[in-house]
Amino acid sequence: MLQVNFLRENKERVIEGLNKRNFKQLSLVDDAIAADDDRKKYQFELDKNLTEMNKISKEIGILMKDGKKDEAESAKAKTAEFKENSQVLQQKLRDAEVKLQEILYLIPNIPYEKVVAGTSADDNEIVYQSHDVKGLGEGAIPHWELAKKYNLIDFELGVKIAGAGFPVYLGKGARLQRALVQYFLDKNVDAGYLEVNPPHVVNEASGYGTGQLPDKEGQMYFINEDNLYLIPTAEVPVTNIYRDVLLEEKDLPIKNTAFSQCYRREAGSYGAHVRGLNRLHQFEKVEIVRIEKPENSYAALEEMVEHVKGILTDLELPFRILRLCGGDMGFTSAMTYDFEVWSAAQEKWLEVSSVSNFETFQANRLKCRFRADGKTQLVHTLNGSAMALPRIMAALLENNQTEDGIKIPAKIAEYARFEKI
Repeated sequence: MLQVNFLRENKERVIEGLNKRNFKQLSLVDDAIAADDDRKKYQFELDKNLTEMNKISKEIGILMKDGKKDEAESAKAKTAEFKENSQVLQQKLRDAEVKLQEILYLIPNIPYEKVVAGTSADDNEIVYQSHDVKGLGEGAIPHWELAKKYNLIDFELGVKIAGAGFPVYLGKGARLQRALVQYFLDKNVDAGYLEVNPPHVVNEASGYGTGQLPDKEGQMYFINEDNLYLIPTAEVPVTNIYRDVLLEEKDLPIKNTAFSQCYRREAGSYGAHVRGLNRLHQFEKVEIVRIEKPENSYAALEEMVEHVKGILTDLELPFRILRLCGGDMGFTSAMTYDFEVWSAAQEKWLEVSSVSNFETFQANRLKCRFRADGKTQLVHTLNGSAMALPRIMAALLENNQTEDGIKIPAKIAEYARFEKI
């Protein structure tokens, strides 16, 4: 969430940034400033009213002491009026604060200066590509057919148990999943990330803290009886570890990694692009989260990009890195890099990781600050997938198929304890 003072003092920059996103509700900036003006006005009137009420209250005691009973009674009547007026002003102040908060929740983050304007994925910038993919998919069959052929994943059984989008992994399919998770976690820990095992449900405050609420409420599974949400990513519980926390400068940077199941309703997703492992309601992912000093966050972002790049290189998959345009970035992000792997059989790129810097957007919601030289300021938060499993699995199966089976990359074979399916 952007701070209203930032909107007020940098209005031209904010409008320019929102235009980069192709954001249409530009009037929300003025609405937020107007709501803040109302809040300040009611706060001033309330403070003035309380000051007068306290002044008269002190005078009542003096008047009573001097025997001026009638004047004291008159003063008491005035005090009652001030008290009633204070209650009205307090309610107006609360309403103005709520209105301001609701407006601020609707304004997305401002893109970083390197982010280009754009309206869709077609406007994203390719900043790196590992392979020329022409001819890589000749004769390849899709992963859902390979999964059935080698008894690795049963999609129909998942439908029976839970519904579409909940596959059942079997035998070497399950072992390959487990090997990938362990490899990703070890790779992250070796890079200095502290492993965390968080809850897989979060409360409403946590959802608001990282920006899933109210923006993505319809995409989250909700447990009505307990007012809890199933997590869409480990980013949510891990980042919320630092909600309402005042850190010391010496504590930074903070680097965490976590494995979790992820749950997404994916409402409105239909068609060929959701077939097989392309889009699921439940999937496994390993996440990395960083809490940084503002001046270090973009260097940290580039470090995270290189880290994920190293993982994909180890997996021996054709991949590319894109810097997202303003119109394709998530609501909370200031800059995002997407990683995509080539699907040999489907002959298209599949997103497997997003690495983002949110600057102070999440930290302002989380009230996560650090203290340096006696002053406090908001931290910068970052996160990335390292990695999401379904499309990695799809690409591994499709890109490594041979006439006599599926070859497992050497780094993963060490964990899976088999070299071929």
